[in-house]
Amino acid sequence: MTDITLYLELAAVLIATGFIAGIIAGLLGLGGGIVLVPAFYFLFSSMGYESAHLMQVCVATSLATIVVTSLRSVQSHRKRGTVDMDILKTWAPGIVIGAVIGAFVATRLSSQILLGIFGVLGMIVSAQMAFGGLKETGTERLPREPFRSALSSAIGFLSVLMGIGGGSFGVPVLTLSGLTMHRAVGTAAGFGLLIALPSSVSFALHGWALEGKPPFSLGLINLPAFAATIAMTLISAPMGVALAHRLPAQKLKRIFAVFLLITAARMLMKAFSM
Repeated sequence: MTDITLYLELAAVLIATGFIAGIIAGLLGLGGGIVLVPAFYFLFSSMGYESAHLMQVCVATSLATIVVTSLRSVQSHRKRGTVDMDILKTWAPGIVIGAVIGAFVATRLSSQILLGIFGVLGMIVSAQMAFGGLKETGTERLPREPFRSALSSAIGFLSVLMGIGGGSFGVPVLTLSGLTMHRAVGTAAGFGLLIALPSSVSFALHGWALEGKPPFSLGLINLPAFAATIAMTLISAPMGVALAHRLPAQKLKRIFAVFLLITAARMLMKAFSM
């Protein structure tokens, strides 16, 4: 296969992946990272780019896309008044610190360990989606210091290790703290920006000398995957939002939970087979 054919094939698959990730993000209210990381991994490994640092590339590229998508999401939610700026301001230091530490740790872990982390945490997120059934309590009881700092740092840290935004961990935490679902989703979109921006800068500064990366990578961020994903998610995410108003959300979440469970299990199997 010639280089140009290989690149065209890579571009086509990345465009399709970005489109699907955008649909799922809009449909289920999740960041696309939960789809993008395993998709990037299986795509790049199937094309011969599997290496000891491939998962870092997948995580870094996913987080770079979240910088753009979460910024757009925050702007949209702010227009609807569902972003709690007071929570963002008080939780921001812990989230940023956790994200920076997460990026530092991720660059020093092997793909095998990151695969295992994604697999385990992916199963937890899948279980929460399938059986969580979070309900609005109507009474806000937000964590206070020092628990707030510990919790916000954990959200930032774990999200970076998985390459995801703030929704998967932030929405359950905020909902259990008494926020309405709309405010929890809107505020968690802000978490995503706080997580993705500092970690993406860190990943872009690392890995320049590493060999075996997919072509055209800025540090650990693969630029073709980033560009194709952003282009398609900006188109398809609104379609997912429109579908969400027509289809049964809880049933869809359970279907996706099964898909995520299978994907996480495959990642774990891959980790143990390396």
